[in-house]
Amino acid sequence: MNNVSLVGRFTRDPEVRYTDGGSSVARFSIAVDRRFKKEGQPDTDFPSCVAFGKTAEFIEKYFRQGQRIGLTGRIQTGSYTNNDGVKIYTTDVVVESAEFVESKGSGGQDNTNQPEPLTDEDGFMNIPGGIDDEELPFN
Repeated sequence: MNNVSLVGRFTRDPEVRYTDGGSSVARFSIAVDRRFKKEGQPDTDFPSCVAFGKTAEFIEKYFRQGQRIGLTGRIQTGSYTNNDGVKIYTTDVVVESAEFVESKGSGGQDNTNQPEPLTDEDGFMNIPGGIDDEELPFN
């Protein structure tokens, strides 16, 4: 089975292009930390990724350099001959689904100006507006 799941940070903004038929194609790479690190070995990989259609549009709209993404897809290899006549081999992750893995405000941004939520002594957060227990759909 050809299935890959990755969580990493965008190394640059996704590059999106459109085919003659109007379908979108997003290309990007992410930095993925290795789970086990060996001395003298790299501890991060930078896989090239490509997404098509609605998935590409989602990535273009919501992700930028430095943000974390979770994705699933498959490994695809290929080759082409460049202008110098040299055969170039490629390996890409073809993204089939993508998702957020951090909140919008935590993407490497400073959130020090946001107030801490107020909690009661029992640990529950106070909700402004004074909702009465009678208004809740469950009791």
